[in-house]
Amino acid sequence: MGSDQKMDFGYSGCPIDCIFKAELRCSAACCHVRMPPPEYRYTVQWIAMNKAFVKETDEDDDEAWEAASAIPAGSKNYMTPAGHQRIRDELLHLIDVARPEVVQIVSWAASNGDRSENGDYIYGKRRLREIDRRIRFLTKRLDLAEVVDPSVHYGLDQVFFGATVTYCNQAGTEFTVTIVGIDELDPLRGKISWISPVARALTKAREGESVLLKTPMGIDELEILAVSYPAPGVAT
Repeated sequence: MGSDQKMDFGYSGCPIDCIFKAELRCSAACCHVRMPPPEYRYTVQWIAMNKAFVKETDEDDDEAWEAASAIPAGSKNYMTPAGHQRIRDELLHLIDVARPEVVQIVSWAASNGDRSENGDYIYGKRRLREIDRRIRFLTKRLDLAEVVDPSVHYGLDQVFFGATVTYCNQAGTEFTVTIVGIDELDPLRGKISWISPVARALTKAREGESVLLKTPMGIDELEILAVSYPAPGVAT
């Protein structure tokens, strides 16, 4: 083998889940990073100005949501440019469209009398809490974001953040995955986060080399068949 790397993770489960879903702690870092402008912090203040409609009782939900997408200690929230744009678009849609629409419904429902049995009012309040929780979450994620452009590695055969990698395991099964940010995880499209066990095993290896991955079923050897990056200026 070329450059063998042993990776470990401490839980049991389906090997496919290991590939696509496990999010473990890691101190790995990416190169060629840059910070986006701090244009999102105002949203927290904006929400605070609209608390008349929502009594906050969602601290536990916030913590659970953040824990499910935890960023390794000491690391930034790495994102591809496309992933960063998608999150930004969602945040602005929630602020500019979704929340004002629900606020209008809640105001109308509140004017109709008894709120205790008013379905529109009760549902609207619940929906507002969900929207505000999502806005808080996205705002924090963008505050921690570092945008990493995979195209800076265009033409290289070594695996870094943003690489699309085709590899096969010892059984001869081929997989194609793209290493992306935690908030860009999309198993159905083969997008795995950079802190997943497979991504950690593949990172810094080169095309033609093999790496070792420890799974609940034992050690698996992954042979890297191809590594590619988007060309500069090409949307992903």
